[in-house]
Amino acid sequence: MSPTAESLSQQAHRRLIGILGLLLPLLLFIFAGLRHTVGLPAWTPLNSISAYYYTGAVAIFVGVLFALALFLLTYPGYKGVIADRLLGLVGGTAAILVALFPTSAPDGLSAPTWWSPYMRTVHYLSAVVLFVAFILFAIWLFRKSNIPRRGDRPLEKRRRDDICLASGIIMIASVLWAASSMFTHAPIFIPESIAIVAFAV
Repeated sequence: MSPTAESLSQQAHRRLIGILGLLLPLLLFIFAGLRHTVGLPAWTPLNSISAYYYTGAVAIFVGVLFALALFLLTYPGYKGVIADRLLGLVGGTAAILVALFPTSAPDGLSAPTWWSPYMRTVHYLSAVVLFVAFILFAIWLFRKSNIPRRGDRPLEKRRRDDICLASGIIMIASVLWAASSMFTHAPIFIPESIAIVAFAV
């Protein structure tokens, strides 16, 4: 069966989101360096991906999150399977909330006058929901098939399923690594970046 124009468009959209996800950590670092923010160290990774909201890379941070939200909110999934649409809606909403409710400002900067502490809580909770959605997409929804037996599926599909499973496992490990910072107070830029890149793959 030849792919429809709609399915090809969905594949192209997903590929674009993947490219943006792969490049996001690097783009944030480069643009924050080129458009240096006084009060922050130049050309030095910040403690988290979210901290780049307060740098010259804010447009990239917010833009990629909204592009990701659009993809998730419009993800059709399998016809008649409500879990696909529900997870897309939850993940897309979480991505929007992460963009609209920034975390607290990095050390050395003052928060905007409109910022309130509750925004940090909304940001953190939304980020957790978003990463959980990433993981569920990778280890569950992206691996679904109309062919029940794995052995009967095309080789390309089986390989793609294995990649998705590996990506999901990497994301779980990265999220746990980032969560450990609650006790170690270590930067989480690297584990966050690994999780985002793993989903993009």
